[in-house]
Amino acid sequence: MAKAAASRRVALALLGDIRRRDAYAREVLRGSERMDALEPRDRALAERLVMGVMGSYGLLDATLGRHVKSGARLEPRVRDALRMSTYELLFLAAPDAVAVSQGVELVRSIRPRAAGMANAVLRKVALEDVPARARAVELAHGQAATVGDLALVSGYPAWLLEKIWRQRGVSTATAFALSALDPAPVFVADMSPLRGREEGETRSVLAAQHLEPHDTDVSGAYRIGAPAGLFRSGLVQNGDIVVADLSAQLVALMVDPAPDKYVLEIGQGRGTKSLIMEAAAMRRGGAMRMVGVDALAHKTKASRNRMRAAGISDRVRCLTLDGTTIGDGAAAKELEGPFDAVLVDAPCSGTGTLRRHPERAWALVPGDVDHRLSASLPSLQLSLLEAAASQVGDEGLLCYATCSVLREENEDIVEAFLASEIGSGFERVGEPFVTSPVAGGPDGHFCMRLRSRRR
Repeated sequence: MAKAAASRRVALALLGDIRRRDAYAREVLRGSERMDALEPRDRALAERLVMGVMGSYGLLDATLGRHVKSGARLEPRVRDALRMSTYELLFLAAPDAVAVSQGVELVRSIRPRAAGMANAVLRKVALEDVPARARAVELAHGQAATVGDLALVSGYPAWLLEKIWRQRGVSTATAFALSALDPAPVFVADMSPLRGREEGETRSVLAAQHLEPHDTDVSGAYRIGAPAGLFRSGLVQNGDIVVADLSAQLVALMVDPAPDKYVLEIGQGRGTKSLIMEAAAMRRGGAMRMVGVDALAHKTKASRNRMRAAGISDRVRCLTLDGTTIGDGAAAKELEGPFDAVLVDAPCSGTGTLRRHPERAWALVPGDVDHRLSASLPSLQLSLLEAAASQVGDEGLLCYATCSVLREENEDIVEAFLASEIGSGFERVGEPFVTSPVAGGPDGHFCMRLRSRRR
């Protein structure tokens, strides 16, 4: 009787942790002592299984539902094990015998009497569903897939893929689906300008640590070819680099960071874009001043700590404020505006970053992006943009950004803003920055720059 491999046992335990804690997969993976105890190859498989299951659990449950006896109730841990083995069969092209055997042993370790059921279900998945998905992948590569095929290819909800298909076109939707097959590439931004070091030093250190840095078209940005050792290198913890998708770095640069500029960032989060903007200003010859605002106090605290560690807390203030209220008297006074540039990094569906945050795919529902609903993301996004406009100085820059690929959160918000009373005082600057995920490429982001007319 085969024993379940350590990588799969750890992955199963982590899926249970994520479910019970309602936590994000990456946060659980990053803080896991179980993962640290694995060999690199096993660690990579465990991470792939966890991230993959979280990004496709809706499809996996539908697949299992066709083969589990009608009315049967699966214990949550047994469902986790069956999801994981089904994912391995469908998405990782694991040999059928291995994936089925390992899945059966995982179920046996939880509920011995369910081992027979697991064996029957997983064999049906291998016989019926694996060939169906293989055909869908072949059609996608040939640009001949339907929306249903793309759902099989990616594991993402069909309604989301249909929306992207309709809004962005067949080729973009197909590339979006195919991008889910592999982990997102890892990019970093060099913080040498903030540390008084030469730009080339960090690249040399990255190479010396065997992280395989590759140059990009963005100054100080590298794609890491061997990211497994990145966090063990200490470069992130020491502040020599920050991990940030290349498209996210480009959004930060659209603010046009420059010496002596005064910038407001709404939706600062943990301060990654703040650090990138400050480093960019230093590359151009000197420091700039910033105020970062976030509605969540724990993120403000994290950002403040990062600014302090980077030695720039004297010029970057981090405040906990509701961004929709910054036009009000008390909040506006605390900000000490107006500003040369305001970046609205709006809360969004995250559809451009599903490879990094897979649990969002099936947590999202159509109503979340329906502008007609007052509690929807578009309603919040428009409110943030209108409030932010009040803080832009004469001929100042207002940048609206998301990590979504959906028009409801991007172009439609800009159009609605420009049609509003406060938006009538702004005009577009150039074309919007729009990216969508592709295999081996950066994430999907949107950014539109608007210029305030002289009042």
